[in-house]
Amino acid sequence: MSLANDRPLRFARQYKLQWETAQNAWVLLYPEGLIKLTESAGEILQRIDGQRTATDIISSLQAAFPGADLQQDVSDFLEHAHDKGWIITH
Repeated sequence: MSLANDRPLRFARQYKLQWETAQNAWVLLYPEGLIKLTESAGEILQRIDGQRTATDIISSLQAAFPGADLQQDVSDFLEHAHDKGWIITH
């Protein structure tokens, strides 16, 4: 399944992104536990707000990290997060 680049992304109802001081990392909380995220995954998921599309998120990251070719990596990660059910389109 391909994630549409033109539809806003949001977290699925059971997931919540939160900075966890004890983990010194962003984590994705869900009823059964948590997922400790890598620094890059945290950077990507922080931009999911229910209004930004995948294209918006990629543009935001490319502006924050000029010179880095992030499009494919970010697209792949968003696809992975979508396939895992962490994020949904609406």
